[in-house]
Amino acid sequence: MDLRPAPPHMSIMTELNAGAIEGIDEERLRALVDLFYGRVRRDPLIGPVFNAAVDDWPEHLDRLQDFWSSVMLASGRYKGRPLPAHVRHSESITSASFERWLSLWCQATEELMPAPAAAALQEKAARIAESLSLGIDFAQGRALQAAPSRPA
Repeated sequence: MDLRPAPPHMSIMTELNAGAIEGIDEERLRALVDLFYGRVRRDPLIGPVFNAAVDDWPEHLDRLQDFWSSVMLASGRYKGRPLPAHVRHSESITSASFERWLSLWCQATEELMPAPAAAALQEKAARIAESLSLGIDFAQGRALQAAPSRPA
């Protein structure tokens, strides 16, 4: 193992990928995306939100595969901006929606992945859900209303 510091031109994603988590690869991510979003589409709470937002599921699943590949394998294939798409549907997205999304994600990762890989995917998904939730709140002005005022 090379313990020399990474060259300054390496991106943080490249550095993170150097310590890739065993059990996460393109094939397993594809199976996970397919299983998970199949369940999402049928879920009574979040299925209607996703099904109303997504016009072309095969294309969307490819985009989600690219997203998770970029997040977990640093492939760099995903070039989108997920927050604006979620903000467009913010009236239908609640904290319960995020909780259900995470619950289904945990179930799917535990079924398909080795334990360390499942844990890493769950941690990343939790951070993504938190980021999207905060971004939606900020975009809707809810974060500013909920923030405590600071003394002058």
